[in-house]
Amino acid sequence: MAHILLIDDERKLTDPLRSSFERGGYQVTVANDGHAGLSLALVEKPDVVVLDVMMPGLDGWQVCQAIRTHSTMPIIMLTALDDSTDRIKGLELGADDYLVKPFGYKELEAHVRAMLRRVRLDQGQQMPQRIDVGEITLNLEAHVVMRNGQEIVLRQKEFEILSLLMTNLGKVVTRERLFDEVWGTDWLGDTRTLDVHMSWLRAKLETDPTNPVYLQTIRGVGYRFNAPEGS
Repeated sequence: MAHILLIDDERKLTDPLRSSFERGGYQVTVANDGHAGLSLALVEKPDVVVLDVMMPGLDGWQVCQAIRTHSTMPIIMLTALDDSTDRIKGLELGADDYLVKPFGYKELEAHVRAMLRRVRLDQGQQMPQRIDVGEITLNLEAHVVMRNGQEIVLRQKEFEILSLLMTNLGKVVTRERLFDEVWGTDWLGDTRTLDVHMSWLRAKLETDPTNPVYLQTIRGVGYRFNAPEGS
């Protein structure tokens, strides 16, 4: 579970962001001032820091600079000013990314996921090429799905959905993340298309599609690929 540290003095921003990230399966720590944020960053060593620029006392620039003297953890800077000078300053101080307020949770989560992917690549972490769960085998390298040793023919989007769910085994993957990673962030079509694809997947992978064991709906949030009991 990825750990995010939110450092921002606006509780009306941090409270809903914490809730949204936690629903998305992240661990979240919040600091509402720069001193507390710097201390938490150095002690808890989160996977990503989301850091506001304008804070009383110790501001975001100072926190960023202090973190960088001790750690290479990814830092996403938040600012209300869409000014290239500020962006350059943030990057020079060691920030990895920049987001201008106002923004939506979906946009911020996309930036967080990009940071996490970059860290995995930098550290040489490889995604598993084969995942076996119960009767289902997903071979990412061969682009093949098997059930009880029999190949299941999937459409491209079905395969991408299944891959995302199985590589996050047991974790809830939000609808927003599924759309972002499978259809792209600029998707403007009918959101029910995801439910249709899930229905197709269940018909192909579940013994009883009306009572799914693997492909579970988490109402109001998204979907989860579950390992059946005893597997």
